[in-house]
Amino acid sequence: MPKIPVTFAVNGDPQEILVQPWQTLMEALRDELGLTGTKEGCSNGNCGACTVLLYGRAIVSCCTLAAEVEGQQVTTVEGLARGGKLDPLQEAFIDHGALQCGFCTPGFLMSARAFLNTNPHPTEHEIRLAIAGNLCRCTGYDKIVRAIQEVAQNGA
Repeated sequence: MPKIPVTFAVNGDPQEILVQPWQTLMEALRDELGLTGTKEGCSNGNCGACTVLLYGRAIVSCCTLAAEVEGQQVTTVEGLARGGKLDPLQEAFIDHGALQCGFCTPGFLMSARAFLNTNPHPTEHEIRLAIAGNLCRCTGYDKIVRAIQEVAQNGA
């Protein structure tokens, strides 16, 4: 089957790629654009490792076809840092040791960024609900929650 062109913005940069009709956004980001921060965990939308932002809203890219983002804006974990400066969430994850193996970290960062953009002053319970779609086998979540809380308290 012939590949189809998809034009969209990734981290603010216009992109045009050729994809198979069944190729997921996660595969396109990793394989066609070399943005390997988006991770493949479960391939069925249950772990959150592949979370990216579509117009600022968190989506699982393993369940989104690349062709579905035609003309849209996607942000990956590589796009969180601006001008060589880490996003406050990235800084807080480092400061709080909210990562161990790091595999799930990009998905948590993207889910947390989308959440804080809509709810800048959440409770701990709201934070835990917001990241419930992201799974981690290493940290036990408390350090992740504390990092998100710090960013919310600092208004970033």
